[in-house]
Amino acid sequence: MIDFAYFYQLIAKNRLSHWLHTLPAQLHAWQHDNLHGDLPRWNRALAKLPVVAPGRIELKERVAIGGPDSLGEGERKKTESLLRQLMPWRKGPFHVHGIHIDTEWRSDWKWDRVLPHISPLQGRYVLDVGCGSGYHLWRMVGEGAKLAVGIDPSPLFLCQFEAIRHFMDNDQRAHLLPLGIQELPALRAFDTVFSMGVLYHRKSPIEHIEQLRNQLKDDGELVLETLVVDGDENQVLMPSDRYGKMRNVWFLPSSAALTRWVERCGFTDVRIVDENMTSTDEQRRTDWMINESLSDYLDPHNPALTVEGYPAPKRAVLIARKAKD
Repeated sequence: MIDFAYFYQLIAKNRLSHWLHTLPAQLHAWQHDNLHGDLPRWNRALAKLPVVAPGRIELKERVAIGGPDSLGEGERKKTESLLRQLMPWRKGPFHVHGIHIDTEWRSDWKWDRVLPHISPLQGRYVLDVGCGSGYHLWRMVGEGAKLAVGIDPSPLFLCQFEAIRHFMDNDQRAHLLPLGIQELPALRAFDTVFSMGVLYHRKSPIEHIEQLRNQLKDDGELVLETLVVDGDENQVLMPSDRYGKMRNVWFLPSSAALTRWVERCGFTDVRIVDENMTSTDEQRRTDWMINESLSDYLDPHNPALTVEGYPAPKRAVLIARKAKD
């Protein structure tokens, strides 16, 4: 069973100490109430991972641990087999002692689009909402973040994160908690809050933006990445049922509408810094994620549209600063 005790000890000594009023009870309930049928199998895979010195760790340009000679051939095959028990791997990629975890998403491409526009992360407290397997947490650490906290309710993503951290010699600069943003109190303690690929899954996007604001200290920075459509400040797409075969897509605003939403929620210096069409090179089926992916979600006769006839995925990155309460 994954132990959160060190995280409690860590935040007891820093600006997140007030989180201890609610967090231990929440995670205790999660550990005892989580009924996901595969969780015991995933925990067994984690327990069998070999203990090996990490050697060289790269977090600045990619997430890479050790090299191809760190493990013998038999041990490497065993380790790869254990990591494959945690499939599907969606966010990455990771390079672990000669094992290339080729994830569905080239999350490094998204990071390359975001990084030039954000405030330097050196020494900052960072929150990544809906962090998936935690790939971007490691890139945040690579940029000097003092503490990178990710939240995502998926037990599989937690196990994937813990598998990577195991090979990082249990680096304590990054932590993933199995929570949703709605379960966090108004901490008002983070210097930077990321929400990437989450907003369109929320039934109330305004509430989500306000929840993000409540985690930031005054003058803190919001980094918001989401699906958008073309149009003016009044243009918002709400799919009638599915979007790209996903049922849980609710609102796709234009970049101008998104800017207005964020401004209305108490942010200043709001700007769209990037817009990008998602390609089938960035999101695709791989040997580590064998389910359907983007190519299956697009109209086979017109890839500018989803199978439902909506505009194909386009993503925007918004940066904003929290105005003082």
